[in-house]
Amino acid sequence: MAPVKRKLYQRSLFFVVFLPISGVLCFSELFFIKEPHDVTVMRRDAVILDCQAHGESPIDVRWLKNGVNVMESERVYLLSNGSLYISEVESRRGDKSDEGLYQCLAQNKYGAILSQKARLTIASISSFAIQPTSIVVTQGSVARFSCKISANPPPIITWEFNRVTLPLATERITVLPSGVLQIHGVQRADAGNYRCIATNIASRRRSTEATLTVTPAPSPQLPQRPRIIAGPQNISVSLHQNAILECMATGNPRPIISWSRADSKSIDVYNTKVLGNGNLIITDIKPQHGGVYMCRATTPGTRNYTVASANVTVLAPPSLVEWPESLTRPRAGTARFVCQAEGVPTPQITWFKNGVKVHSNGRIKMYNSKLVINQIIPEDDAIYQCQAENEQGSVLSMARLIVVMSEDRPSAPRDIRADTVSSSAILLAWERPLYNSDKVIAYSVHYMKAEGLNNEEYQVVIGNDTTRYIIDDLEPARNYTFYVVAYMPMGASRMSDHVFQHTLEDVPLRAPELSLTSHSPVDIQVSWQPLPDKLSRGRITTYRLSYRTSAENTVSQVELPGEKTQHLLENLHPDTIYLLRIVAATSVGWGEQSVWTSHRTPKASSARVPLAPQLHLEPSNCTTILVRWQLAPKNSASVQGYRLFYHEESQSESAPVQLRASINTYTIGGLDPRKKYHVKLLAYNFIGDGYQADQTISTPGCVSVRDRLVPPPPPPHNVYAQTNSSTAIFLLWGRPAFTSSHALNYTVRCNPVGLQNASLVLYLQTNEQSLLVRDLEPNTKYEFAIRLHIDQLSSPWSPVVYQNTFPDAPTLPPSNVKVTLIEEDTALVSWKPPDEPNVAVTHYTILYASRHAWIAGEWQVLQREGSITMALLENLKPGQIYFVKVSASNSMGNGPFSHTVELTVRADLSSGHDPRLAHGSTHSTAFSDSFYHLDQKSMTGITVGVCIALICIIICAFIIVCRGKNRKFSAVKTYRERVSTSATAAGLDPEGQAENADVTVPMMSQNHFIDAKGGTNLIINSLGPVQPGTEKKEKWFSFSSNVKKDNKGVKSMRHGTASYQPGTTVLTFEEELSMSPDQPTTMQALLWRPGDTEGSSNSEGSHTTGDSGRYSHDETEMTNLSSGPSSRPPSLTGEDSGGSDCDSPTEKPGELLEESHVDLKLTEAVENGCCGHEAQSSVKACA
Repeated sequence: MAPVKRKLYQRSLFFVVFLPISGVLCFSELFFIKEPHDVTVMRRDAVILDCQAHGESPIDVRWLKNGVNVMESERVYLLSNGSLYISEVESRRGDKSDEGLYQCLAQNKYGAILSQKARLTIASISSFAIQPTSIVVTQGSVARFSCKISANPPPIITWEFNRVTLPLATERITVLPSGVLQIHGVQRADAGNYRCIATNIASRRRSTEATLTVTPAPSPQLPQRPRIIAGPQNISVSLHQNAILECMATGNPRPIISWSRADSKSIDVYNTKVLGNGNLIITDIKPQHGGVYMCRATTPGTRNYTVASANVTVLAPPSLVEWPESLTRPRAGTARFVCQAEGVPTPQITWFKNGVKVHSNGRIKMYNSKLVINQIIPEDDAIYQCQAENEQGSVLSMARLIVVMSEDRPSAPRDIRADTVSSSAILLAWERPLYNSDKVIAYSVHYMKAEGLNNEEYQVVIGNDTTRYIIDDLEPARNYTFYVVAYMPMGASRMSDHVFQHTLEDVPLRAPELSLTSHSPVDIQVSWQPLPDKLSRGRITTYRLSYRTSAENTVSQVELPGEKTQHLLENLHPDTIYLLRIVAATSVGWGEQSVWTSHRTPKASSARVPLAPQLHLEPSNCTTILVRWQLAPKNSASVQGYRLFYHEESQSESAPVQLRASINTYTIGGLDPRKKYHVKLLAYNFIGDGYQADQTISTPGCVSVRDRLVPPPPPPHNVYAQTNSSTAIFLLWGRPAFTSSHALNYTVRCNPVGLQNASLVLYLQTNEQSLLVRDLEPNTKYEFAIRLHIDQLSSPWSPVVYQNTFPDAPTLPPSNVKVTLIEEDTALVSWKPPDEPNVAVTHYTILYASRHAWIAGEWQVLQREGSITMALLENLKPGQIYFVKVSASNSMGNGPFSHTVELTVRADLSSGHDPRLAHGSTHSTAFSDSFYHLDQKSMTGITVGVCIALICIIICAFIIVCRGKNRKFSAVKTYRERVSTSATAAGLDPEGQAENADVTVPMMSQNHFIDAKGGTNLIINSLGPVQPGTEKKEKWFSFSSNVKKDNKGVKSMRHGTASYQPGTTVLTFEEELSMSPDQPTTMQALLWRPGDTEGSSNSEGSHTTGDSGRYSHDETEMTNLSSGPSSRPPSLTGEDSGGSDCDSPTEKPGELLEESHVDLKLTEAVENGCCGHEAQSSVKACA
């Protein structure tokens, strides 16, 4: 019964313990048990879209169709488990149709999650897109019909011959699932009408009939080269579907069809087979089946062949190869979710927050497959989902972001103010936090443009010694928003209030770029593009256009309003070079003028030359310009080609680039960044050069973040830290997954955890992907973060990693080393750890040696764990002086040894002869100096005693098993016998052996006392602690000898022993001392270990002191050989005898003698008797 209860308890414990743990290990806040799947139904059929969410209640479920909430009605409503039920599916046009993509949205207090998309399709079948057509073939050749139809679900295609269904495959006829009918070796009987039948659950459609006419074959038949009349076509097949590659050839003799792959890989024989007379079908297609397949038709016995090929593309739905993991981040921290998927076509990654699509802004950015949330706020605590989607399907994965709100974090900075300093600088000031401002180690200033979408947020970190900062890299005439965050070692404060401020206007940074062309010999059309905001630095109010001829210095000027972008200069001279320039102005003043741009007006001639092309210039990058043009709409002259001129401003014009008339684009490369170039293009014909078009353009800078407006690169990933020593940590990280030809370098941020002063943060530079950080503090926890720099762009900081430096080796020895002799050959050494802060000790080394060994340099070594501060020194020789010293060590090395402590071991006084002992005794015990010793001559007796005891135990066990547990024992005769004065043990006759092993109870003299405190078996006398036995002293035993049944007298002795056999004859004694009758005598019971045959040869039977310093007596419990009341051996300690039902007889005063002696009595045990052996003044028999 007990094993059954134990198993039930173990199982219940498993469920009680494991189930809560399993809930913690999984995403238990909110998840789907059932999600909807694609379904195709008939019109007016009922359908259920499954959705069952699990999580903490209450859970609200709603449905989306094509991203819009589904409105419930009598026909469409939610079931109790969250599933959507549509009683009659409608197929009307527009929004009234039930067809579409459905998603389930579940929400509870943790957030909201979207299910996967499920497409609801109404079964349908359209008209035939391709009908079979009539053909005429010769007898013995091949015939092929085909049809094509769209249906959902895909239809089954069969064919009818003269309105009779044809088998799908015979020796000559093959019906392909794609809708093709092939007939090989056409016979006259094959002539007739054929039609295609398409069937699915929606309907059944029949094509028009096509006639096959068979003509006689010419005689004799001439050889024909093989010809493929229907070769394989490029196809795209969804994963696990079937792919069919058709190959049908004709020739004389009939060609042999074979297949191979263009990449020389072998064709999968397990999933591929030949259908009919040469068609290849691939079942359960997998990605490895994709590739180019070649069909080869070969004339038998010749090398004549022809080949047709087709590409097989395996389309695969998205599958996640890396999914986001739930994160816990403090306020103002950074969270990065990674989601990578594979599929064909490449899946598109979309992120959702609580079921709503995430859009990039200043704090939240998406880089390829990563979602990065900077400056986390409490509202970011939500469930995030990554959706990978392509035309084959979609897959979602979820993760939760938990925002930790530290209770002792500082409050937000107060009273934030912004004052405009100039057109590019704003002064920001604030007050320190109201609470925990003393814990602030740094401030973070955040700013971004207030207008527009997807603006970049910039961040500046400053120390805690100021509350003012000037942001001086702003654009003129722009509105900005600012806020400040206070940082402490364990997190950050809330954001301060936002403040808005605008910069002042400034003069335009440069002039517009001109585009010049002529419509006639006496005009120039001047046009320009408005300056971008970063160049206009305010609202342009006026343009001033200046022009002159190259031969004159008189300059004409025209002022134009700021809204204009073109102007026509008229009444000019033909065939004259004019120089033009423009300047723009804001309310602050005029900007820099452009350089002079030249343009030649056309000649005044009646010849029909091409008009000026419409020229458009666009910088591709900082060193390349893309030139595009087209002829003027009114141009009627022929064009033989183009001439393109370009040169850097202030440089001479280079030779033209000749271009054909059919070209309308050209790329100019090898330019310098941030330079202005003049480009001229004209068309020419056989009459001469046409009108020219002139335009200037500036190449952008290659490294300016503001010019390019590109997001920063992603941070390094997989940062790994490993401790090298007590002062160095090795860092290793991975490069982000992006391509760049520019050199990368990294900044490593390093500081101790809990640093209070931001100025002590260490920044290290490297261009490698690893770094050994040196000069760190020992046994200190550090935090590391890494950012990369490329082309003057900097990434955000990577996630922080933590690592501890190794401790230093101890430099001080253990203190307060003490050595105490607790036995004549055993000492206890104790110490305290070294007086060094932050020094870890893994183990201690104890060296000790006698004076002679110390002179010879021979030390004995002990080692103890770092948590233990004491040890025993055993097997010390009497009369020797020992030296002891201790050192502390850890993994980094050994510390110095302590000062040497001396220990003097007293000489052995037990070697003298005690005249009170009988000379002929088998077992002699001498008491000297509170120790007892075992005579070396008793080893043989000990061996015999042990053997007898083992035999008794075996016999008792056998008898108990045979008689049963509840058998009561009858009383046994009581024998009285006298033991000689030299006897120290009592033996039983073999016929009267007890069923239990001997229990030996040694006596104590009157000056011995039991330690009543501490739970130990320590015996104490006036000289200190006494150990009943040591490794080198023989244990005191009682063993059986051959004793006759007749009683013999027992001589009086000073100290006696008693052997007690439970349930049988027992030996009792009363110790009569010349003292007050009321004074108790203590006794310590020592139990004999059956396996300890030689108490002086090993330490297992000796009394030892544990490493912890607790002085204990190693007791051995008696074996309970039977559960019956008479066979259970009673404990020999007072602790166990408390529950005994036995009463001990009282001591008679008349029995006390002046000289201490022991009366041995033989008492007959009674039925149901037991023995309570009490540690009192005397040991009495139990009746």
